[in-house]
Amino acid sequence: MNNDLAALGARIDRTNELLERMLAEVAKTPSTHAIFVDAGYLYAAAGRLVAGTEDRRAFDLDAEGLIEALIDRARTIFADSRLLRVYWYDGARRRIHTAEQQSIAELPDVKVRLGNLNANNQQKGVDSLIRSDLESLARHRAISDAALLGGDEDLVSAVEAAQGYGARVHLWGIEAPEGRNQAEPLLWEVDSQRTLDLEFIKPYVSRRTAAAYEAGTGARPTREDVRFVGAQIAAKWLVSRGREALVELLPGHPYLPGSVDQELLVEAEGLLQYSLRGQADLRRALRDGFWDHLQVQY
Repeated sequence: MNNDLAALGARIDRTNELLERMLAEVAKTPSTHAIFVDAGYLYAAAGRLVAGTEDRRAFDLDAEGLIEALIDRARTIFADSRLLRVYWYDGARRRIHTAEQQSIAELPDVKVRLGNLNANNQQKGVDSLIRSDLESLARHRAISDAALLGGDEDLVSAVEAAQGYGARVHLWGIEAPEGRNQAEPLLWEVDSQRTLDLEFIKPYVSRRTAAAYEAGTGARPTREDVRFVGAQIAAKWLVSRGREALVELLPGHPYLPGSVDQELLVEAEGLLQYSLRGQADLRRALRDGFWDHLQVQY
């Protein structure tokens, strides 16, 4: 009897030891989040809010700058989590990338997924792509949190699928000038809701004009030219902000906070007299020059 009790006690101790080890491993495993962007919703909502139209032909959207800002916002919200990647869902004729979609696909930590465009320029198949990715990532425990920027009621099934595997889904929306631009059933299903307001979106949307300041009206600068300008701006930034600001900036490398990135872009375009909107390679060269100078000074 005593031997049986001793054996049972030993097994219980062994089980407890294994559980403690498992919990310790789980505690050491960092949380992971991903950002899912329905580009159709983004363009329509951002265009309506800033430019007064949903017609993509009427305005330019600085997708690269906005993606950086979304990553920065997620880093603040999910403070103890690492980014898996940004998933960018859009439509294209025969699923062939446009030049803009190609430049987005070349960005670090961004995956572009394309549905089709029908004869009326309506996206087809995008919601099913979002559901497939959300469900798969949640099922394989690749993410613990998903930030979903969208508004279509068809996304409800994607949210439910991810939640079924234990992931939390956080709905991000863009401020609507009036009423709502997200389906109520979608709002009911998610774990949290946040709204990106006019102040957040406005720097990345501009109406198209015939101004001579658009890309292509002057000679395209080289990557080295842009990199040098990035270093120049970094030197000025360091003088005006000081080393304390630099210390706060460094942990985010290679990403810049949205506000800093936008200031860098605007100042560089002024110095170069050339628009860098939609020029992914030159934008990267600009950031590289900026970071190179700051890291040398640290």
